[in-house]
Amino acid sequence: MLAQVKMESSRSLTFFGLLLICVFLAPAIKAQSKQRNVDIYSFQINSTVTSRYAITVITSRVANSLNESQEVHFQVKIPKNAFISKFRMTIEGKTYDGIVKQKEEAQQQYSQAVSRGQSAGLVSSVGRTLEDFKTSVTVAALSKVTFELTYEELLKRRLGKYELLINAQPTQPVADFKIDVYIHESPGISLLEVKGGLSTNELTDAVTTTCSGPEAWVNFYPTHEQQKKCKGCGKNGLNGDMIILYDVDREKSKGELRVSKGHFVHYFAPTDVQRIPKNVVFVIDRSGSMHGRKMEQTRVAMLRILGDLSENDHFGIITFDGRVETWKPELLKATQSNVEDAKMFVKQITDGGPTDINAAVLKGVEMINRHLRKGPAFMLILLTGGYPTSGVTNTGEIQDNVKKAIQGKFPLYCLGFGFDVSFEFLKKMAMENDGVARRIYEDSDADQQLQRFYKQVATPVLTNVQMKYTGVAHLTKTNFKQYYKGSEIVVVGQLSENTMGVFGADVVAQAKSRTMEYRHTSTPQHQNYHVSGHNDCIERSYAYLRVKQLLEEEPMFKGKEKEEKRREALDLSLKYNFVTPLTSMVVTKPQEEDTEVVHKPEERQQGARAPDGPSTGTMKGSPGRREGLILLKDAVEELPRIEWLTIHIKKDTDLVPGFTLPTLTAHGQPTITERNASPVRFLIQAQDQSEPLCYDIPASQRLRLLQDPSSGFSMNGELTRFGGNGFQRITIYYKTGLNISLSTSEFSFFDGKHTTAFQWSSQKELTGYLTHSELLHVNLSLSRNKKLDVTMGTTCVSILIHERNGNVFLWPTVSHPPSNRSMPAILGKLPAYEIVPGSPAPKLKIEDQEVDVLWSTAVDYSTHSAASVLCLLVPLQVALQGELSDFTVSYL
Repeated sequence: MLAQVKMESSRSLTFFGLLLICVFLAPAIKAQSKQRNVDIYSFQINSTVTSRYAITVITSRVANSLNESQEVHFQVKIPKNAFISKFRMTIEGKTYDGIVKQKEEAQQQYSQAVSRGQSAGLVSSVGRTLEDFKTSVTVAALSKVTFELTYEELLKRRLGKYELLINAQPTQPVADFKIDVYIHESPGISLLEVKGGLSTNELTDAVTTTCSGPEAWVNFYPTHEQQKKCKGCGKNGLNGDMIILYDVDREKSKGELRVSKGHFVHYFAPTDVQRIPKNVVFVIDRSGSMHGRKMEQTRVAMLRILGDLSENDHFGIITFDGRVETWKPELLKATQSNVEDAKMFVKQITDGGPTDINAAVLKGVEMINRHLRKGPAFMLILLTGGYPTSGVTNTGEIQDNVKKAIQGKFPLYCLGFGFDVSFEFLKKMAMENDGVARRIYEDSDADQQLQRFYKQVATPVLTNVQMKYTGVAHLTKTNFKQYYKGSEIVVVGQLSENTMGVFGADVVAQAKSRTMEYRHTSTPQHQNYHVSGHNDCIERSYAYLRVKQLLEEEPMFKGKEKEEKRREALDLSLKYNFVTPLTSMVVTKPQEEDTEVVHKPEERQQGARAPDGPSTGTMKGSPGRREGLILLKDAVEELPRIEWLTIHIKKDTDLVPGFTLPTLTAHGQPTITERNASPVRFLIQAQDQSEPLCYDIPASQRLRLLQDPSSGFSMNGELTRFGGNGFQRITIYYKTGLNISLSTSEFSFFDGKHTTAFQWSSQKELTGYLTHSELLHVNLSLSRNKKLDVTMGTTCVSILIHERNGNVFLWPTVSHPPSNRSMPAILGKLPAYEIVPGSPAPKLKIEDQEVDVLWSTAVDYSTHSAASVLCLLVPLQVALQGELSDFTVSYL
């Protein structure tokens, strides 16, 4: 065929273009045809909850009704806090089990599979509370396969209720669809509710509940017709959540102690204590990162939170950007007049400027320290939407400053708004100060998320809670600064070998007006609770909570202590078959020893995060297809001189990595693109989607990155040449005559009269060079890790320096975009998109246009960690909603 291509003229090449179109269309059509012949004839979810520990099994039975083999997919959503503990496939009577291994060992097996052109699976992040498990297997003609996935979690008590979340999305109506939930709680069940999209409207009759003493049952058996007609349902069947809420009887204020097989779990939620007053300081970010809806929703939430304060409470409000401002210099009592005055202050908060987290939090600590006394509960609540870009910007230094200032006297709670925040930094800072960090998702109910978090800490009833045990080892956390009404303290551990007879727990805590003491005893050999398929829920509760806390604590330690905690967490994960950040599940499949590796994603990524190493998004069969296209590319590049040649080719070729068409001169002579001039891949982290988009731009382009004609702000950049990964030069303009020019060696600032140059290591020289009020609100801040934050008016951008494969390059990010982005720009408004359901191959709907896409990976250069991220690769024109020429500039 190569000779034929070489010999024939434009007519032959037109045939080549049509052939290539067929190469792309045929697999998609064939896949769609096959998908309609996959029948999920049984889909069952069985969840057993014993002493708050839930083990959920999802079983899907699928039949291939074709006379040829085809690929069958299994995709389910599980709670983010859960650990997968078992995955099994049964095909033609043979069972294939997943094996949990240390991540490095699994990675090696994964890499070997990828080198053979096989696929790899992962658990990806899909939203606030759920993660997505995906896998597939080739099933022989007229055969069946059974998928079985098990995950486990220890349910947390919030606002007086435990919550069990179950998601059902089988992708088609199923003849045998069942959800069965069984709950056993020895103290007795005092409350049982069923909520969520699968318990309303047409599905109400499909839900039955029974509660009797220590046992409760929830059953959901929708008919085939109900699965198609309910709200949110359709031809693809059910799509929604079932939320089971319950609580237990609490006759004993001292708590509930369970002991079995050398392990114990202690649930402590006293009912005999009164609410105590609280002194709380709210530290609210008003910088550019909180622009728009974030700030509006924060104001709405704060107005309601202030209205819920008790008159015995004291409170303070601090707002900050590059400056720190207090509502009042002291904490004030929550009288009606003070609350109304505070509401007026909140209504007037506006956003803009850099982010000085260090100064703001230290100001809050100082305010609380001036009022510290015995009796009330003290707490500091930080809400921020961005990175520290002003003042002290090194996160480690901020953590040290805050920990030294608080000195363990009260908890710090950190709320990170959206995905622009350094959530790992907030989480570590909160944990070091006896608090927790929560992400507030940028949805329409963000104000309600803020209120829900506040309600969980709004009613303190005990402070300085100390849990004491004798003859035990490997305990989880035993000291708690505060206990809040409606929550529960859980401690797990192992009994020493010599612990015989009566085992006891002592609790000492400070109540409103006195010290409370509780003592609880239990007889080890008389407590033994079993769950079908697992040895002991008490033992597994111990393993689950111990692993969770070890993983949370590990970043706060160094050296030997850090390694010890990591090792213990790994050993427990392997022993109990938990898929955690330290382990992966290796699944060997029957077709030519195909292998998949299941990884648990990290919370800080909105979309799925690929493991360290090659892409996990390899589609089955794609390696061979890619090699074929590379061969065709070589054929095109070998074409002789052709006069006035026009090539018509399907846009999907833009999706194939490594496929480049020759550039044609006016006379039709192909100009062979430099092989080292690889395109630069851009990542679109759309915050309301489960997976980010990515697209490629050819190297050496000069691009308009960001522009706001109304304020005179613009930013242009030139991509590196020949195999680079980012930009070699970036220029930022503002107002009349001000500009910043950046290269990989230095950057310079021109103020209209003078140019001052800085090296990327000249942090000290830059400090104090500009202030927030000088030069029309221009501020430059350079961190130690060579990240330059630039604030011009209300627009905030950051330029990071990266080194990869021996190449040094720049990468721009936008923390606060300009108010007017009407001009086409690479970093301008992102396209809205949605995944088209029911498609066997990935397909997106972008601005009312359906586009076939491929799974691929991109490096997220917006942070210095530069993590590899799974993404959906789309054509450049689709991602930018325009031609590349619309985004290029003739000069920087």
